[in-house]
Amino acid sequence: MSFFGTDGIRGRAGEGKLSDDSLDRMGAAIGALVGVGGHIVIGSDTRESGPHIQARLKAQLLAYGVNVTELGVLPTPATAWLTGQHRANLGIMITASHNPWHDNGVKLFSPTGQKLSDADQTALEALIQNPPASDGPDGIIIEDGEAVEKYQAHILSALGDIDFSSLKVAVDAAHGAGHGILAKAFAARGATVLTVGGEPDGKNINAGVGSTSPEALVTIVKDGGADVGFALDGDADRILAVTGSGDIIDGDQIIARLALDAKLSGGMKGDALVSTVMANLGLEKWSASQGLEFLRTPVGDRHVAKKMRDLGATIGGEPSGHILITDYATTGDGCLTALMLAASLVRSEQDSDQHLKVFDPVPQILKSVRYEGEKPLERALVKSEIEKQTARLGDEGRILVRASGTEPVIRVMAEGYDPQLISDVVEKICSVIQAPA
Repeated sequence: MSFFGTDGIRGRAGEGKLSDDSLDRMGAAIGALVGVGGHIVIGSDTRESGPHIQARLKAQLLAYGVNVTELGVLPTPATAWLTGQHRANLGIMITASHNPWHDNGVKLFSPTGQKLSDADQTALEALIQNPPASDGPDGIIIEDGEAVEKYQAHILSALGDIDFSSLKVAVDAAHGAGHGILAKAFAARGATVLTVGGEPDGKNINAGVGSTSPEALVTIVKDGGADVGFALDGDADRILAVTGSGDIIDGDQIIARLALDAKLSGGMKGDALVSTVMANLGLEKWSASQGLEFLRTPVGDRHVAKKMRDLGATIGGEPSGHILITDYATTGDGCLTALMLAASLVRSEQDSDQHLKVFDPVPQILKSVRYEGEKPLERALVKSEIEKQTARLGDEGRILVRASGTEPVIRVMAEGYDPQLISDVVEKICSVIQAPA
C-alpha cells in the first residue's frame, strides 16, 4: 500500500492507511526516523477521529524515545510555524483538509516548517513498510497551552498597525481548525465580524460551509451587508474571498492582488509568480503584462513552495486557495492571507468588487467525477476521448485531466475563449469517464 498522496497521507478514518495497524506502523516509522531524544509537535483539526489517531501515533513516538508537544486544535499553517518555533525535529498535523468528516490524514513538516520533500517521503514510506524495533527510554509529553495565542499574534504581526474599525467582514471557518482564530484576529483590530461555520461538532467540518461550499458565505455577506467575506477550509490552509456583491474570488485573483500590492510597494521578490497547472490562463497573461515570470508546478502547495524557494519568489499558490506568502509562512495559510487581503482593501479605499478583481479570467470549467474501483484514466476509451477533445480545442485553449491525490475523484478542466465549446469538451470527457468499463 502506498501511503503518500498529493498532500500527505489521507484516507477514510479507521480503514486502510488509517487503520490502527497502519497508524502504529506510521508512528513507529516516524519515531525511528526522529530517534531517541528527538522532539515532535502535533496539532489537529476538529474531526472526531483526530484524538484516536493522535493517541495511536503518540504511543509509538513515546515508545521510540521521542518527546511530544501537543498543540491541540489549530490550523495546519500554525502547526508548520510552531514546528520551527519549538525547534522540533518534525511537525505532525492530523487533518484531511477539505475532505468530509469521515476522512482524516497526516501532514508532516520538516524542522523549518516546510512540507516533506519527495525524497523524505520515500524514505519514510520505506520505514512504514518495515518499521524497526524500538529501544531506549520512553519519551515525554509536553503541552503547549498557548499555541493558538502564539499563532494569532504571529499572523497579526504581519499587518503592521492597520486598523479594521471601518471594515465589516464575514468569516466562514468551515467548522474546522480555524474556528475562532480568524474572527478573533479581525475583531482584535476593530472589525465588525459576522461568522458562519464556527461551531464544530466533530462531524460537520466542511459540511455545506467553507471554501469548498462558499454559498453559505455569499449569503451571510449579502444579507449582513459585509464589505468582504473569507472562507477557510477544514484545516485553514486555504482561503477564498467573497466580494460585497457576492462574487467569489478564487486563489488566482488573490495571488494577483497580493503580487500587485507587493510590486507597487517595492516588496516584490524574485520577479516571478508560481502557481500550478490548474491556474487560469488569465493569470499567466496578466503576469506577463506586469513583467513577471509565471511558472507552473504539479498540483499541491508543497510543489509550489519548492519552486518558490528555488526562485527566491515570495508570492504563489493555487486556484483552490492555497496561498503562500513566504515572508511570513512556510505553507499555505488561509488566516494570514485573509488578513493581508483585508489590510490591502482598507488601504485602497476601494470596494471589494473593484479591489479584488485584478485581471479578466479566461473562461474555465472544472468538473469533478467520483469513481470506484479501477482507475478510469488507464482505460483506452478515456485516453482516446481526451485526445479527441484536445485536438478539437486546438490552440484555442487547453485541457487538463488529472486524478485527485486526496480522494477517488477525476478532475476535468478546460479553458478557452469559447464558453460553449469548453463546456461541451468537459461534458464529453466526463461522460466517458462515468461510463461503465
